[in-house]
Order: sequence, then C-alpha cells, then structure tokens
Amino acid sequence: MERRVVIVGAGVSGLLACKYTIEKGFNPIVFEAESSVGGVWLTHTIKSTKLQNTRPGYRFSDFDWPSPPEGDDGFPTHTEVLEYIKAYAWNFELLPHIRLNCQVTGIQYLGETVEEMEAWDRWGGTGTAFGSAGRWHVSVHNKETDSMEVHQAEFVILCIGRFSGLPNIPELPPEKSIERFRGKVLHSMEYSALDDSMAAELIKGKRITIVGSEKSAVDIAAECADANGVEYPCTMIQRTPHWFLPDVFLWGVHIGYIYCNRFAELLVHKPSESFLHSLFATLLSPLKWGISKFSESYLRWKLPLKKYGMIPSHSFLEEVSSCTISMLPKNFYDKVEKGSIVLKRSRGFGFVEEGIILEGEDQPIRADFVILATGYKGDQKLVNMFESPIFQKYIARSPTSTVPLYRQTIHPRIPRLAIIGYAEGLSNLPLFEIRCQWLAQFLDGKFDLPSIKEMEKDVKVWENHMKQYAGRNFWRSCIGVSNIWANDQLCRDMGCNPRRKNGFLAEWFQPYGTTDYVGLASEY
Repeated sequence: MERRVVIVGAGVSGLLACKYTIEKGFNPIVFEAESSVGGVWLTHTIKSTKLQNTRPGYRFSDFDWPSPPEGDDGFPTHTEVLEYIKAYAWNFELLPHIRLNCQVTGIQYLGETVEEMEAWDRWGGTGTAFGSAGRWHVSVHNKETDSMEVHQAEFVILCIGRFSGLPNIPELPPEKSIERFRGKVLHSMEYSALDDSMAAELIKGKRITIVGSEKSAVDIAAECADANGVEYPCTMIQRTPHWFLPDVFLWGVHIGYIYCNRFAELLVHKPSESFLHSLFATLLSPLKWGISKFSESYLRWKLPLKKYGMIPSHSFLEEVSSCTISMLPKNFYDKVEKGSIVLKRSRGFGFVEEGIILEGEDQPIRADFVILATGYKGDQKLVNMFESPIFQKYIARSPTSTVPLYRQTIHPRIPRLAIIGYAEGLSNLPLFEIRCQWLAQFLDGKFDLPSIKEMEKDVKVWENHMKQYAGRNFWRSCIGVSNIWANDQLCRDMGCNPRRKNGFLAEWFQPYGTTDYVGLASEY
C-alpha cells in the first residue's frame, strides 16, 4: 500500500510535520504558496515586529538559536526568526521536499461514500491512519508555470495557519462603507506584505488611522509614530482594549513561572480531570483569582491605562487563556504621552469622506490612510480548502463552537487528514512540535485512535474548557492555561512518560518548553 503524504504550507508547523514524517520513513511533499519557507514570518510581519517569546521559549527541540549579537534584549527580530526557520529547514535537509510558489487551491477526498463514512464507528473505519480505502486529490496552482496540477496522496496534513491569507474586513452599512472614504484603506496583511522601504514611504507625512486593538495594531501604530512624530499623529481606534505586557516580568517574576508550569495548571479545571484535580482547582480558585489581580495591578501601575481609558473590562486570566496576551512595542506609552499616538475607544465606527466617524461623535477623525488591523478569517480559509460540501460543513465553525479537532489535530469525521496550527498556545512552536511528533507516531502505526464517539466527546470537553476560561475568544482554541495537561495526553498516547523534569520542584514549578519533549519517538 502506498503511503504518500502531502503537507500544505512550509511555515513552522509545515516544516515540523515534514521533518518528523521523514524520520518515520515517509517521503512527504510540501506545497508552499510563497517563494520561501517561513509562513507568517516571511511576508506578514512589519519591520518593527519582534518575537514575543525569548529564544529559549521559542525554539525547536533539537535545533538551538545561534548566539545572539552583543547587547541583544533576548527577543529576536522577525528577520532573525525567519533566518532561524530557514536554517532549521536547511539543517534537516527539508528543502528537497518543498515545492515553492505552488499554491494548493483545493483538496478532494475520493473513496468511500458519505453514507459509508457516516456508518463508521472508528476514525477512517479502523482508527488507523491508512485504514480507509480513499485518497486525496490535491489541486495545485504552480505559479512559476501558471499551470494547474493534481497530486494524489494517501494522507494530507494542512499547515496553513489561521492568521494570514484571508483578511477580516468589517461589514458596514452602505452609508458608512469604505467606498465613502476619499483616502486609501489597507488591511494590515497588505501593509505587512510591503517591503520596508515601500511601507516607510507609504506612511511618511500621512495622517494614519488604525482600527484594531491587538498586536499588529500596536506595532503598526508605533511604526507610524516613529515615522511622523507629533506632526502627523497616528490615531488608534480600539473597540476592546487588551492587557499588554511591557516586558516578561510581573512585579519581578517571569510570567513563565506564573502561568507556564504544572502548579499554575493545578489552579484551573482541566478537561477530563480526576476528582482530586477538580478538588484542588476548586480549593485553589482564590489563589487563581489573586494571581490574575496581581498581574493586573502591575500593569495598572506600570502603564497609564486609566489615564487613557484603556483598562480592559476582562481579567488578565482571560487574556492569557485566550492567547491574546501580547508584548507592547518599546516605549509605546511614551509615544502616547508625547502625542505621536492618539488612543480612541469606541464600540463602532464608519467611514466618511474625510476619514472615520466614531459612534456617538459628531466630528470625524481626518485621515489620509486607514489601516484595518482587524484580524483574519482563518476558519473560512480552512473551509475553503475542501471541495466537499460535507467536509466544509464538518469544519465550519458556528458562533457557539470551535473547529472540532481531537488532540487539536484530527477531525473525528474526516479520514486521512490532520490539521496542525489551529490550536494556540502562549508559544506556538512548542505546541506545534509535540503535535507533529504525535502525528508522525500515529502515521507510523504506533497507536490507534479511539471511536468517533469518544473523539467527539473529548473535543466537546475541551471546547467547554475553552469557553470557561477564554470567554468570548474561545473560538481561538487556545490551550494556554492547560498546555502541559494537553501534552500529557499526547505523551500517554505515544507511550511516553509525561513527567519530563528532573526533581519534584522542577516538575511543578519550572516552565515547560520544547526541550522537555526532545526525542519522544525514541522513548516508545
């Protein structure tokens, strides 16, 4: 039986999937739409963007960063991240498996009928990776030859990411639509895709208004402020202010020791936990609340949030639990104090000829350019990959649900397919790597999946967990406050010891990272 594997996307998750499937004897082919590996670090980051994790917190388990330059602050620039990712691909000889400038436009499963698949008790009929009789047809647009190709595969791994490709453009009534504006409107994706010189020229000497409140919005605002100063201040419109970190310490304690160890996870209720774990989480709930308030008090003291009306209405714990916690650009609030950044808070907005009018205000904010840092339609991009309406329906997220993935990787109803990169963590590279190790073990037949009913039950339990802690942002499928617990499940599936530290204190109080999970395959 042939075991051809196609991987879609050569970002971090695609490279990891490629590396670990090669180790198991597969010969994967990776299709990448861009001209280089790197994913969002290639074309979707602006000049000033830096990694929000320090090097030790964002690294491949078996490939360390090069020595940092003298005076480095510990947070690599986006160009350093890109070079690190490229070096990983070169070091493990992944490049021969990657076809650049090849965009997958759709995938179609051919084999069993819908009725046959719906009658299955186990995933794919047998609970094994290659148990079903079908295969995938992968449609690829080769940009270099401007031709369409169709490739066959027995297994497809989608690593297309959710924060690129399909921008989210706010829907506005006709009287407030973008068309009314005489200036130019860009999505942050378009702005980030510009080279540095073009981006600098675009914003220089212009009145810029940014709509958005998360990381890309503050990064672009800081960049505009550096370019134009107080002469042409940048206006940033936020509907929902977020908690931002000025650094990785809260009252002198590294955030990893507060939220990224086993003891921190002991304070929250976890999916499928034992009675004892549930009891501990209930008894320690006052401590969980206190740590959140401890974090908020530091940020209120460190940053002039009250002065500018930017205190979030949600807790710091919810910010962490939804993976929306981000780092502020350097000296961001100094720029606000000097007037080169103007912060506005509004529940709604619309366009007029001169710029943007905020809900409840009479005078517009005059602008030459408006940049929409309003996120992406990642779920829709995933849906669009499937040619089957049935599979599209399986993937499509309703307003009250997440994309249903068992172990954040496998859809219980879609055979011979895995999705890496749709669950989030406080550091995504470690999250992707252990799931790629788990997937490679599964492809190699080291373990089977449970029944579809059990898988769907587990998915629902995790969804309820995300709703409990992440609030309105549950749809991001963030497992930030239960990441170690989720990794424990993967380790047990693979027959590995989930306790990865040396010593009791280290096991409970040291942060977990990728190096704790190096060499899982050799432990089986």
